[in-house]
Amino acid sequence: MGIAEVALHTMPGPFAAHSPASNLFLRAEARRRKRNTNSVPNARALQGLLRIPRLRSVRQQCQRIDDLARVTEGNGSWVKDAMNNASQVLDDVNVPGQAVGGNGGINGSAAKPPPQRRKASSVEDEAWELLRESVVYYCGSPVGTIAANDPNDSDPVNYDQVFIRDFIPSGIAFLLKGEYEIVRNFILHTLQLQSWEKTMDCHSPGQGLMPASFKVRTIPLDGDEDATEEVLDPDFGEAAIGRVAPVDSGLWWIILLRAYGKCSGDLSVQERIDVQTGMKMILKLCLADGFDMFPTLLVTDGSCMIDRRMGIHGHPLEIQALFYSALLCAREMLTLEDGSADLIRALNNRLIALSFHIREYYWVDMQKLNEIYRYKTEEYSYDAVNKFNIYPDQVSPWLVEWIPPKGGYFIGNLQPAHMDFRFFSLGNLWSIVSSLATTHQSHAILDLIESKWSDLVAEMPLKICYPALENMEWKIITGSDPKNTAWSYHNGGSWPTLLWQLTVACIKMNRPELAAKAIEVAERRIAADKWPEYYDTKRARFIGKQSRLYQTWSIAGFLVAKLLMEKPDAARILWNDEDAEILNAFSTNRKRGKKVLKKTYIV
Repeated sequence: MGIAEVALHTMPGPFAAHSPASNLFLRAEARRRKRNTNSVPNARALQGLLRIPRLRSVRQQCQRIDDLARVTEGNGSWVKDAMNNASQVLDDVNVPGQAVGGNGGINGSAAKPPPQRRKASSVEDEAWELLRESVVYYCGSPVGTIAANDPNDSDPVNYDQVFIRDFIPSGIAFLLKGEYEIVRNFILHTLQLQSWEKTMDCHSPGQGLMPASFKVRTIPLDGDEDATEEVLDPDFGEAAIGRVAPVDSGLWWIILLRAYGKCSGDLSVQERIDVQTGMKMILKLCLADGFDMFPTLLVTDGSCMIDRRMGIHGHPLEIQALFYSALLCAREMLTLEDGSADLIRALNNRLIALSFHIREYYWVDMQKLNEIYRYKTEEYSYDAVNKFNIYPDQVSPWLVEWIPPKGGYFIGNLQPAHMDFRFFSLGNLWSIVSSLATTHQSHAILDLIESKWSDLVAEMPLKICYPALENMEWKIITGSDPKNTAWSYHNGGSWPTLLWQLTVACIKMNRPELAAKAIEVAERRIAADKWPEYYDTKRARFIGKQSRLYQTWSIAGFLVAKLLMEKPDAARILWNDEDAEILNAFSTNRKRGKKVLKKTYIV
């Protein structure tokens, strides 16, 4: 990428490029020549913007920059500032032209696992060794970790890609270890993909969408048989099974950005113009007006960790908890300027409405269930108790027997005439971490996990959801998905990666003994089982029938849990404290159903 293009993006007025900030890095690439020649800076982005021939030398590229400087010479000191800003941007992402992978790491898209894994001195040592082997290098610098790195897997499908959601525990593990470079590179390089051209059947999603994953590919350079270049090849869901856009990717990206700043102390990344603009694009995409009457995000099935059809379309808890957390994180990091005032105002209003909605209507415990059981239906009034017209027969017999007298949880989904009473672990745990749940509700969720340990943890933490869909219900809701049979994969399977979210939640609520107990259960067998992606059966006794081995986020989730138990205060980089403005709003709106928002704002 030429400095001239970056300068255009940082200039005000007629020279500004009207495109997403991530176009600052339209296509960060490096050439690797087979002969002993020096690599030259990338000029493809500059070529596309100014429509000039591909630059062949540093001298030619510098000449173009000088030409641009002469064109804009009479426009004042802001030209110099823009060029300086551009230089800073390039310094942040430029890496050596010669791509050299680390030992045991991954250079480009080709994994080089050792022929035989040596036995590490401990489970943690083995986990760190495996995590480092999964690192992906782009132009010689680490940019992420692949989803799974099984040396015996001849058909990795897309498990050899860097997934945004999968990298989160890996990134946190590296942060807690003091290795910040890989997380910084990941944040900046995924930002450049935000504005990548993405279409399916001639339709393009809204600006701000983050990819589900990306892969580093080495391709031949046009017109030169002796040269190759590395490029980042993103997948926004157009190649994924089901072709579903990843709603959670952008939310996780914001959460990781905040964690990076808090852990490393380097706030320069989140203060950059391109990062600020990328963050605003995600927020505007999520806060955009639609037909929905609720403050929750409306999404399709399969748009989060559960990325197959599992009946979570609508307003799934996992997305709402991540959405709430991302809003709080973004509010901390957004710079105050004239252009962001309306966005911050809309963000604050959404936080208040979302927290009230989830706490009031998603919560169930024994008392609430009894209330639903006695609901009147077909109420037409502004003061209706049964606002969503829930029919009492929806309270399943399993739930009546399963709900403990002490404890409660947030249901999985809420729509008109429908409550999904399944317990979804990630949504409930992140509701604790983000303070979407009140202090009382947070303790009640942990009480339920402790009370139903044999169901939710058993022989490997943690059930992704409970209970499983079976028989005709499984056929109708999943479409007879052979991978999501009862007590397998997303349908009641046990996922070791959820261990780190459980640990953060327990530490936040000052109940680390519960996390320690779960870690002890996992440590008994996870290494011997070769770090599976998930476990099957009701008590998690079998490795999943299609589970990948040496799954990176299973490894990283275990490491994060262990690191946080050693240094509990470090968990603060992930959790959000209770918001004072939200508390004040609730204290002045005690009447159930009273509107909190009196004014709307257009973003």
